[in-house]
Amino acid sequence: MLIADVLLSGLTLGGMYALIAMGLTLQYGVARIMNLSYGEFLIAACFAAYVMMTGAAIDPLLGLVLALPAAFAVNWAVYRVLLLPLVRRAKSAGALEVDSILATFGLLFVVQGILLAIFGGAYFSYSYLSVPVTVIGSTVAANRLLALGFAAAIGGALALALARTRAGTALRALAADPVAAQLVAIDVRAMAAFAFALGGALVAAAGVLVSMFLTFNAAMGVVFTMKALIVVIMGGVGDLRGCLAAGLLLGLAEAAVARLVDPGLTLAVTYAIFLAVLLVRPTGLFGRKAA
Repeated sequence: MLIADVLLSGLTLGGMYALIAMGLTLQYGVARIMNLSYGEFLIAACFAAYVMMTGAAIDPLLGLVLALPAAFAVNWAVYRVLLLPLVRRAKSAGALEVDSILATFGLLFVVQGILLAIFGGAYFSYSYLSVPVTVIGSTVAANRLLALGFAAAIGGALALALARTRAGTALRALAADPVAAQLVAIDVRAMAAFAFALGGALVAAAGVLVSMFLTFNAAMGVVFTMKALIVVIMGGVGDLRGCLAAGLLLGLAEAAVARLVDPGLTLAVTYAIFLAVLLVRPTGLFGRKAA
């Protein structure tokens, strides 16, 4: 069934887009760091999963459990060592954004250079549950369905934590107004570091899941950074609900165009939708309509 193929493919693709972008919406929307090296950390997680699977026969799902705390620690260290000095000296949010763009642009090449030195420019992949499964008359690889399921579980757990926990409330307050958050005894810098590190853990989770069905190389990070940034801006910076909606919208649109029109037009439709949202709702899908 053509419609089922488009829906299933679009939901799988959109779910992964949403998960990939959730980490960036925390880093940018809460910690106020525009992280241009975001995609490189996703690719690093892909390579970590590849090494664990091919070198030590560690199941990617177990690798996911190992990658999350490791990525959290690495990103926390990046924030404390590289970005916190920029936060301290920034005189405004705009100045911090410019400084973070420059700093993470440099970090992009550092991470990419390390990956290129270790793995070279070749493409890598590994076989994991690449067996066909039939769902509502459509055939899809089991690894893609598994990745979608874990992406949905991780996204749901994050949304629940933000809504029901004290730390989640603090993160939402920081995203809404850092100055007001400080006035109610929230340690703004500590919570910003936590948000940045949590965003890094989410992108590592996305990298492990993506590696189960995608061929990747060390230079692909910028593709994921741009896609995540598009989803974050479309959904509204710091809005997880908008992030999910934007990811699913792009996934379904790309799947429909690829199956019904021409696969070469998927990038064009992505940017067409992005520009349309910017014109109509510049604050995000769930923001106020532009006058």
